[in-house]
Amino acid sequence: MTYTCAEYREEMLLLSLRRRLAEQDLTPAEREELSNQIRVLEARMGMAEG
Repeated sequence: MTYTCAEYREEMLLLSLRRRLAEQDLTPAEREELSNQIRVLEARMGMAEG
C-alpha cells in the first residue's frame, strides 16, 4: 500500500482540527464549525462512524 502526500496532508489537517477543538477558549459556534469540518474530513478519509 502506498501512502500518498494527499493522505498525509489530510491526516495532518485532521490532527490540527482535533487539537484546535480541544482548546478551552472556543465559542460554541467555533466548536460546531470545527466538529463539522472534522466529520467531513473523516468521511472523506473513510473514518466516519456508523
